[in-house]
This record gives sequence, structure tokens and C-alpha cells, in this order.
Amino acid sequence: MLQNTGKLAGYTIFITGASRGIGKAIALKAARDGANVVIAAKTADPHPKLPGTIYTAAAEIEAAGGKALPCIVDVRDEKQINNAVGKAVEKFGGIDILVNNASAINLTGTLETPMKKVDLMLGINLRGTYLTSKLCIPHLLKSKNPHILNLSPPLNLNPIWFKNHTGEHHPLLPDFFLDQNTFPFISKHNSAATGPVSDLFNTIRGILSPDIVKTTQGVYRFDLSGDHAGVWYIDLKNDAGSAGSGEPPVKADVVMTLDSSDFIKMFEGKLKPTMAFMSGKLKIKGDMGLAMKLDKMMGMITPKL
Repeated sequence: MLQNTGKLAGYTIFITGASRGIGKAIALKAARDGANVVIAAKTADPHPKLPGTIYTAAAEIEAAGGKALPCIVDVRDEKQINNAVGKAVEKFGGIDILVNNASAINLTGTLETPMKKVDLMLGINLRGTYLTSKLCIPHLLKSKNPHILNLSPPLNLNPIWFKNHTGEHHPLLPDFFLDQNTFPFISKHNSAATGPVSDLFNTIRGILSPDIVKTTQGVYRFDLSGDHAGVWYIDLKNDAGSAGSGEPPVKADVVMTLDSSDFIKMFEGKLKPTMAFMSGKLKIKGDMGLAMKLDKMMGMITPKL
């Protein structure tokens, strides 16, 4: 971690979504410099699943050496932002830095993402960022060294981020133009009855148990491309579980598409599923919660390989 320099001492930083996660980490780092921090976030009462509130974050900020102003703010609500900005100016005399950290994300494909989720993401990530900036800028202009920091995915069309949603040679071509003649790696053939993938599934079958089935309750299908292309499945929903080549015995809850070499690396512990997904190496359709449960099985298999 970079050492604190004290350069933020006395500066007022308005941070959205600062009650936990990255937002709170930025707030605490600034607090150690002696900054004034406005915690603009929604969580005023303890959440049943997520840690922290604007008030617990404020206590941590002040313990770290900063001054804190907790404000209940939904970045989609213009009145709440206005109130928070007004309180910040009244208490600290102005705003020097805005950190647009609040965000929402739903890691599902176009067909699986309900419009309610789309509206939420656009409302927070786009409208919320624009609106908070708009209301803070009049005060930022009065600062000697104003800044706005927007946290976002990479602002480019690097294939590592977009290749699962575009054509191979057309960076803006939607995925519904893809066909199996042009992109054979998405076909359903199975030519990997023997080899390293087959060996891996032999190991998987060896650890299946009613307990794993009971705690997972999901059926997984793997569409593999590359040197050992084919379709494989793991059934962790029925009886004592099963695994093998070809279509699963019942409809899959989760379909994972990736190169066979990356599939092997994930089970060997050499490639984290989250990083594979975020880098575009792994494409997931279906229940994301069940997809995450597969991590536990991978952890059991890795020592046996």
C-alpha cells in the first residue's frame, strides 16, 4: 500500500457508496491524511448480509484521523444528493474532490438480465454519476485543486472485456449474429472422450457424494473449445451426483463456455473462476449463485490432481 503523504489534509472528499468496500477503503486512506470525508451512501441501518453503515464508517474514519459527515444518499435521488452537498459545504466550507464510487452490476447475459436490473444499473452507474457530478461541480470550481474520480470498467474496446459479446472480426457486432459455421467453438460436438479433460472428470466422479449434492443443488454443463473440445456435465442435484461427457441428464442450471485448457487450469487451482469470468475467458449463462458454488468442488479436487 502506498504511504500516506499528508497532501489530503484539510481537503473535503465527497465519496458515494463509502459505507463499505472500495468506497470505504478510499475514505480510510484519505482519513489517514487528515481529510474531511463525506460518506454519501444508502445504508443507515445494519444490513442482514452486508457489513457496515454510514455511521460505522464515520466512526472508523474519525478513528483513522479524519473528519466524517455521514449522509443518507441514494445517487438516483436528486433531493438527497442536494441535501448531502449542502451539509458538506456547511460543515467543511466546500468540496475539493468527488469520488463517484457507487455502482451496481449484474453479471448475466442479455437474455437472462431482467429490465429491472438494467434500469438499476443505468440509474446508479450512469444517471447517478452524472447527477452527483453536476451538483458538486459548482463547489468544485471554487476549490484550488478540484478533482473528480470516476470508478468504472476499462473505457476501451479491448477484446479481453468485450469478446464474449461481439463477433470475432467485428468489434461492435452483437452476439446474436454469431453462428456455428463461423464460430465452431460454440457447437455442441463432443470429441474429448479421452485425454486430460476425461481424466479430470474421473477425479470429479471420485469425490461426488450426497453431502455435496445436498449443499449444491445444481446441474452444470460445460461447453469446451480448443484442443479438447466437447460437452461435459456435472449433476449436483440428483441422487448422489454424476459427471461425464455429453448432455446432462436433466436441463442444466448453469452453462459455462470456455477453452478446455482454461477449464483444466480452473480445477487445478491455476486460474481463479472470477478472474476467468472478468477477463472474458469464461462465459456463464444461468444461475450465477450456483455458478459460484462450484468453487467449493474445485477446492476439493485441486489437492487430488
